[in-house]
Formats: sequence, structure tokens, C-alpha cells
Amino acid sequence: MTEPQGPSPDYVQSLARGLSVIRAFDARNPRRTLSDVAKSTDLTRATARRFLLTLLELGYVRSDGSMFWLTPRVLELGYSYLSSLSLPDVAGPHLESLAEQVRESSSVSILDGDDVVYVARVPVSRIMTVAITIGTRFPAYATSMGRVLLAGLSPDHLDAYLERVQLTALTAKTLTDAASLRIELDTVRAQGYCLVDQELEEGLRSIAAPVRDSAGAVIAAANVSTQAARHSADAVREQLLPALLRATSAIETDLLRVQSQSTDHKGSLRA
Repeated sequence: MTEPQGPSPDYVQSLARGLSVIRAFDARNPRRTLSDVAKSTDLTRATARRFLLTLLELGYVRSDGSMFWLTPRVLELGYSYLSSLSLPDVAGPHLESLAEQVRESSSVSILDGDDVVYVARVPVSRIMTVAITIGTRFPAYATSMGRVLLAGLSPDHLDAYLERVQLTALTAKTLTDAASLRIELDTVRAQGYCLVDQELEEGLRSIAAPVRDSAGAVIAAANVSTQAARHSADAVREQLLPALLRATSAIETDLLRVQSQSTDHKGSLRA
């Protein structure tokens, strides 16, 4: 039988105890006496009192002499984490769930100049000759995520893109006519997803959907990619698209939650 291990040499017991005092307050117990806090944290009254008075001096706790309660300043502790969350942080768990569900690789990318740049990815198998990692770039016009992002551009920005980009054939199926690409982007914008069939690489099919912010602007795209031998174009739409759309919706919900909590935090501090 393995002996239980104690705290590591770097363990700071006083910090752990201070955090336990903060956690003693919750929705059911927003106001607590010194005795309540000592009992719920297994601390002596003297120790609990020192922590409470320290938190009081730092502005995290208020007291009327007999009861203690947290102040909005404790939100700073959570906000530090929330404000550090990036799109990849939020999208990652949803991509993992998506990849596990459909058993295909999934990714999130953003538009950088004329390219898509991968910012999050969960590979299931190697389906391209080029290894895709975070930071990999592909020309936007030939990728499902790129077309989703291009379809989200304003008319002026899209016009500028189509005027400057050189639509080079990457496979025999790559769309290289600007007028045809514009029509395709109109379709993508209307239907809310994009299927690219072997235009980036032979044997590769990919379907993508937009990730939007609270104002409805397209800020990223997520996709599922598969080998053409495994899924026909119709099968990609029928079997992969529903799961992809659920994933993008979940990513949008979490991004909105992070933004909302950050805004609430700032408002609470001003109150």
C-alpha cells in the first residue's frame, strides 16, 4: 500500500489557509461570524481572526464588528484568470470534444493578412503531407476556414483582397477565378458553413463554420478535416457538419461568458 504523501517542500500553508477562508463564503453563506469561518475551515478562532483581519485590511473583506462578508475586490482573483483566456484556451476543450465525437481532426484559425493561421488544433490522424501545427499558414482562398473568414469580411476589405491575391492552383480542383470565388463566398455567407473538396490537397475534404463575437462579427473559423476516402462530400455535410456547428456555438457561448464576466468585474470595481 502506498503511503499518503504530505505537502511538497514548496507548499505554503498560510496561503492555503488564507484561500480556505475566502472559500468559506458562498451564495448560501454570504455573511459569516468569526466562529462560522473557524469551524468551516478547521482553523482555530485566533488563526481565522488573523486571516480575516488581513483580508479586511487588504480590502477583500468587510465587517460590522460581528459579521464578515466579501467585497467585489475578490473578483480580481478570478478576473486575472478570465482576462488571460485567449481564443485557443476557450476553443481547446470544444475541439477536443468535437474530435473525439467525429474521430477526425479539428482546428480553429484566424485570418492574418491573406492567410489563415492555425491557433488551436486537435489532430486525430495525419491526413496531409504537410504537418499542421499551431502557427501553420495556408492561403485563405483554398481552405474551408479561409473562405469562412473571407466571407465575413466587409465588402471593401473583400474587394481589396480579391484585387491583390494571386489565386494559384494548388490541386487540379483549386478555384482560381476571382469571380467564381466571390460567388462561392456569397454562398458560404448565406449557408453559414464552407465545404472545400480537395482544393488545398488531393484527398483532403474539410468543412468549416464561423466563430462570431457578441456583435455577430466573424472573428475565427473552426473546421473538421477528413480524408476523401473516408467521407464523401454529402457524408461530410450530414455526419460532420452538425457536430461542428454545435462546437462553434459552444465556443461562442464561452467567449461571450468570458467577456460578460470581465465586464461585470470592471463594473463591480467601479461600484
